[in-house]
Amino acid sequence: MKSELIVDVTPQEIAIALTENDRLMEVNREKRGVDTFAVGNIYYGRVKKIMPALNAAFVDVGHEKEAFLHYLDLGTEFLTQQKYITKLVSDRRRIPEIHKIEHQPACGKEGQIADYLKVGDTILVQVTKEPINSKGPRLSAEISITGRNFVLIPFIDKVMVSSKISRQAEKGRLKQLVQSIKPKGFGVIVRTVAEDKRVAELDNELRVLIQRWEDCVATLQKKEPVALISEELGRTIGIIRDILSPNFESIHVNDKEVYQEIKQYLDLIAPEVSKIVKLYSGEQPIFDKFDITRQMKTGLGRTVGFKKGGYLVMDRTEALFSIDVNSGSKKLFEDQEQNAFHFNMLAADEIVHQLRLRDIGGIIVIDFIDMDDKDNQQALYERMRTLMENDRAKHNVLPLSKFGLMQITRQRVRPAVEVNVTEVCPTCMGKGKIQSSVLFTEQVEEQIQNMKASYGRGIRLHLHPYVYAYVEKGRWKSLKTKWRFKYGVHTIENQNLGMLETKFYDKKGNLLELTNSNEETSKAEK
Repeated sequence: MKSELIVDVTPQEIAIALTENDRLMEVNREKRGVDTFAVGNIYYGRVKKIMPALNAAFVDVGHEKEAFLHYLDLGTEFLTQQKYITKLVSDRRRIPEIHKIEHQPACGKEGQIADYLKVGDTILVQVTKEPINSKGPRLSAEISITGRNFVLIPFIDKVMVSSKISRQAEKGRLKQLVQSIKPKGFGVIVRTVAEDKRVAELDNELRVLIQRWEDCVATLQKKEPVALISEELGRTIGIIRDILSPNFESIHVNDKEVYQEIKQYLDLIAPEVSKIVKLYSGEQPIFDKFDITRQMKTGLGRTVGFKKGGYLVMDRTEALFSIDVNSGSKKLFEDQEQNAFHFNMLAADEIVHQLRLRDIGGIIVIDFIDMDDKDNQQALYERMRTLMENDRAKHNVLPLSKFGLMQITRQRVRPAVEVNVTEVCPTCMGKGKIQSSVLFTEQVEEQIQNMKASYGRGIRLHLHPYVYAYVEKGRWKSLKTKWRFKYGVHTIENQNLGMLETKFYDKKGNLLELTNSNEETSKAEK
């Protein structure tokens, strides 16, 4: 299986697309220049409310909504951690060593949060679930620093090895190795990818993780609550860290700064594969070049087709996400049971694909085509379980109910991906009436003249593919050639634009806009 990562960097956000055998599997978006309260971020917060009925507290970490911290997320060594932080912020001249802090009693599973926290207390917390809809972030007081091979947990002082490593000899080797190289006072979870890794590579990563913790502590000592203490690695780096495998053939990036960042990270964790990172310098938008835009437009609508003419109808409600399976007008077999089974098996593949693509979480209810045969129902259930094994999110799949419904729960830590697949006419702005389309190219040329007067030559004009095909018609006598030689304007095809929509960019990718009075203003997207 061939895997590729396509990274589209703009001044406002970084969009990351993961493809498997050229099929779009995941889309992630990360805003730039703002605190997104991403999973893994560490904050120095202040307790605002204690809710005994929920056995939880609400903590101010800087988000408009107070963050949620349940008692079970305090961690067993919460009291020891609090004592360390108290000592750290009370004496800003030195940083205490973890293993020299007197160990405090562990927090039991049956305790009450009111026994450990009160309103006004300061606390070190980490985001485990990003803000979704009207809810603020979800927190944990058990801090962890995640790497590719290890997860470093301060104050635990034990070594745990992934249960997915089946060979006992390898488990023993890794446990003994980590015990010998880790500092006192730190716990380490050995991840599955550490299997058969060399000592030098593992030791190097552990040092990096410990340095990140020390940087976090040094920052905490200088800050007052409420403050961001440590920011998780960018989502691009996080995806690479979690899914990098021998199947990865290339990582395409259209920004030199992010390109260097990814290369440096790969040089650290896997120097042998850093050559797969490639800098994209084409004028066509990178998502258009690799067919990402088209796949998002066709695959993220309310209705999604699959093989043999079947289709899914997907709806989100406040309580759950519903998926309805339909065979359409197609009938592949005379026997209804066989026909339903065939379409349901085809639908299963697309459903699993959609769950990953949209990053759907919570409760998912699937209404498959009715089947009476118990063997067919069991086969469909086994098929769904097999397909879901490749999903990195925690999930649980239940057999078909007596009503023919399948229920799935899937972990949701980030807002689901939403892409608007409809377009408002940029010419009439939804009013339904436009000027004669015959005059469109004349209007564009007038805009080009105004842009050239303000910014000179070298401007990039983005057009819808249909319009681009029209202005390209005729080669040397085309409008594209005329505008290039007369005004120095480069025309570029862009699948994200409406039919009669135009956008102007400078050489650095900053958007150039015209006001209603045809006065030009440059608006750098930041």
